[in-house]
Amino acid sequence: MNAQSNGKPFGIKDKLGYMFGDFGNDFTFIFASSFLMVFYTNVLGIDPKMVGVLFLVARIVDAFTDIGMGRIVDRLPASKDGKFRPWIKRICIPVALASFLMYQFSLAAAPMTVKIIYMFVTYILWGSLLYTAINIPYGSMASAITDDPRQRAELSTFRSMGATFASVIIMMVAPVVVYYKDQNGNQLVSPVNFTLIAGVFAVLAVICYILCYQMTTERVKIEKTDGGKMPGMGETVRALVSNRALLAIIGAAIFLLLSSLMGQSMNNYLFAEWFKNTSALSIMGFVGVPTSLILAVFTGKITEKFGKKEAGAAGMLFTGIVFILLFIFKVRNPWVYVAVTFFANFGMYYFNMVVWAYITDVIDYQEVKTGTREDGTVYGVYSFARKIGQALAGGLSGFALSAIGFVSEPGAVQTDRVREGIYNIATIFPGVCYVIVALILIFAYPLSKSVVEHNGEILAERRDLK
Repeated sequence: MNAQSNGKPFGIKDKLGYMFGDFGNDFTFIFASSFLMVFYTNVLGIDPKMVGVLFLVARIVDAFTDIGMGRIVDRLPASKDGKFRPWIKRICIPVALASFLMYQFSLAAAPMTVKIIYMFVTYILWGSLLYTAINIPYGSMASAITDDPRQRAELSTFRSMGATFASVIIMMVAPVVVYYKDQNGNQLVSPVNFTLIAGVFAVLAVICYILCYQMTTERVKIEKTDGGKMPGMGETVRALVSNRALLAIIGAAIFLLLSSLMGQSMNNYLFAEWFKNTSALSIMGFVGVPTSLILAVFTGKITEKFGKKEAGAAGMLFTGIVFILLFIFKVRNPWVYVAVTFFANFGMYYFNMVVWAYITDVIDYQEVKTGTREDGTVYGVYSFARKIGQALAGGLSGFALSAIGFVSEPGAVQTDRVREGIYNIATIFPGVCYVIVALILIFAYPLSKSVVEHNGEILAERRDLK
C-alpha cells in the first residue's frame, strides 16, 4: 500500500466538517438509543421482551451488513470526490427518512401483529441497512482526511463533540416535548409529539450530513501496489481474528455501549419514576456540553503526555467506581444525582473523545502486521461490535424492565419496588461495565503510547521506500 497526500492542507474546516458528520449520525442514533424503547412500550404498547428480541435479531443482520459494507467501501475505486465522502451524499436523505418512519404514532391503534411487523421492518431498514451504509464510510474517512496521528486524534475529539452536542439537544428538547404530567403528577408520553420531534431530528440530520460532505477533504489516497487485488474474505477474517488490538477494542466497545446506552435508556424511566422530575433529565443532557468543551481543550495534551491507552483506562476506572458508589448510597435528590454524574462522566467522556483515534491506531496496527490496509473492513467489524453493545443494551433494558415488573401499558403507574429496581439497574450496571472497560484496556489492549509511535515510524518508513 502506498499513501499519497493530496489536496488542501488539513485544518479547522475538516475538523468542523467531521464533527457535523457524527452530529448527523446521532440525531437518529442517540434519539433511538434513548427514546425508541419508550416509544415502543409507552406509545405502541409492545412488550419490552419483544423489543429486546428485535434488537438481537437486528444485530444478527448487522453481522453481514456492517462487514459487507466495509468490504464494498474497500473494494470500490475512489471517485473525484474521494473514496468515502460520496456515500454521505448518497445515503443522508434515505437514512433520515427511515428514522422518521420508526416513530409513527398512528399505529398505536393497529393490531399488535401489525405493530410488531412494522417495528421489525422499519428498525432493520434504518439501523442494519441505511445507517450502516452511511456510518461505515464516514468512520473510515478519518484515515483519508489525514495520516498524522495528532490530527487524527483531533478528528476523534471533534467527532465526539458532534455526538455530545447532538445528545445535549436531544436530551434537553425531547423530554420537554415528549413527556407531560397528568392530574396526579405522573409522567406520561405524548404520541403525537413523539412523531413530530422525530421528524425535526431527521431534518437536522440531513443538514449536518451535507455540511460534513461540503467541509471535509480526502487528501490521503491509498494506492494498491499489487495490481489492485484485495485479500480474500477468509484471509481477511484470519488476519482480523489474530489482531489482538482489534479484539480488545471490540470487547471494550461492547461493554462501553452496554453501560452508556443502557444508562441513557434507563434514565428516561429513572427520572420519570424514581425522581419524578423529567426537567432534571433535560439538564442532565446539557451538562455534557461543559464536560466536552473542557476535555476538548485538554484531551490532546493528556493524550500526548500519557497516551490514549493509559489515560483512557484511568478515566474509565474512575467513572465506574463513582457509579458503584451511587448504587450503594441511593441518591433521592435528582439535582445531587445530576451533579455527581457530571463529575463522574469526565473519565468516560475522555475515552469517548479519543475512541475513534483508537480505531485508526488499530487500522495502522493491522497494516503493520499484514502489509495490507483495509480501513472499511476493520471499521465495519468495529461498527458491528458497537451494534452488539447497542443491541445487548436495548435487549437487556427490555428484559430487565420485565424482570422487575415494569408495566408497559400507556398511562400505567409503577410500584415502589419497580422504581427502586430502575434505580439499581441505572447505577450498578453501568458502574460494573465501566470498570470492565478499564481492565480490558490495562490487560488486553496492546497499543500503548510507545507502540503507537513505533507503528507510525514503521509505516512512514515503508511508504518512503515506495
